[in-house]
Amino acid sequence: MILDTTGVRPVCLKIKLGAIHLSQLKPSVCVDAVFENRPISEAIESVAASGISAFEFWCWWEKDFDEVQRLRDAHNLSISAFCTHFISLVDPEQRTAYLDGLEASIAAAQQLNCKTLISQVGDHRVGIPRAEQRQSLIDGLKQAAEMLETTDVTLVIEPLNEMVDHAGYYLVRSEEAFEIVEAVGSSHVQVLFDIYHQQISEGHLIHNITKQIDKIGHFHAAGNPGRHELTEGEIHYPRIFDAIQKTGFDGFVALEYWPLHDQMIGLKQTAKCFGIST
Repeated sequence: MILDTTGVRPVCLKIKLGAIHLSQLKPSVCVDAVFENRPISEAIESVAASGISAFEFWCWWEKDFDEVQRLRDAHNLSISAFCTHFISLVDPEQRTAYLDGLEASIAAAQQLNCKTLISQVGDHRVGIPRAEQRQSLIDGLKQAAEMLETTDVTLVIEPLNEMVDHAGYYLVRSEEAFEIVEAVGSSHVQVLFDIYHQQISEGHLIHNITKQIDKIGHFHAAGNPGRHELTEGEIHYPRIFDAIQKTGFDGFVALEYWPLHDQMIGLKQTAKCFGIST
């Protein structure tokens, strides 16, 4: 990170690390975070103007499908991911509702030509043995995998930090998420590795990512502390992205942050880190 000539705004350098150029990674923008409370039309148009060619969002059931498709196609963009319904997988009594929601989400993903569905797993159930909750999660994901097998859609489960943002959430560390995915045993169920969350929960980012890259289907990125631009805070993203790229990962790295500075300036600066110019 350097400062521009005003001395006040962080700037991400377009850099080449070793023999690997970051332009080989695929960035995406979470419009519900970066453009929070802005109309979806304005958000998608802004993503296109930044030079980044993909976007994602959270709740598909709150979006106007026709408008999203029209804007996507008008700007030659792709949709990298969106969420399935937020229903607990650690509670077996809610599994039918979860699977019904997943069925609807798969149909939505196929309609929007989106290959990745993001799933949270629910909060820890007080008084219930953790092993019992974990088995419920595995069993539910095995049933989900059966639904996904005949599609080109992948479900990614997301560990979240409990220290700052999600107190009480069940799945906190990537290690447990990888073990659960291993137990499920389907290429259609993988992990969403949120670099911001895992910096808070466990650190040791590059080791944990590269060791288990075959189980990672999607990335989220934000600066820490604060969950702002990637140029803010303690995480050295160029080095992390270089390590990811060297594994041959071919999925998306989505920018899920809340800007401190002008949204377009921040996105264009980040786009330069990926070798994108406008």
